[in-house]
Amino acid sequence: MSAPTRPLLKSLPAPHSGPRAAAQAALGLAVGEPIGAARKGVRTAVGPDSQQGDGRYPVAWLRISAPGRAVPTATSKCLCGRDRSAVGHTKVLALIDDHSAHRDVCPLRINQEGRQAA
Repeated sequence: MSAPTRPLLKSLPAPHSGPRAAAQAALGLAVGEPIGAARKGVRTAVGPDSQQGDGRYPVAWLRISAPGRAVPTATSKCLCGRDRSAVGHTKVLALIDDHSAHRDVCPLRINQEGRQAA
């Protein structure tokens, strides 16, 4: 008696003899909103911005990160080009003071205040 042959664990498809076209997908029903649904929705007002500001915009940002018991970090950025960062309790506290002092000497902020005073 001979031992039975073991089946192959991986089977590869037989190669085709030539190129053939891909099978076409069957056309199904289109699913979506019913016709005229946009007319039944909430109207949106497209017009002038109702939240017009008073001409002010942010010039400088101070970002402080102190998650849990981790070492705190801080970054101070300004549109005038100032970009500073600090790591550690003492240096972050010094950067906070430096950021506050920069408000008095920033050329962008001085020009804005001078325009409003005139």
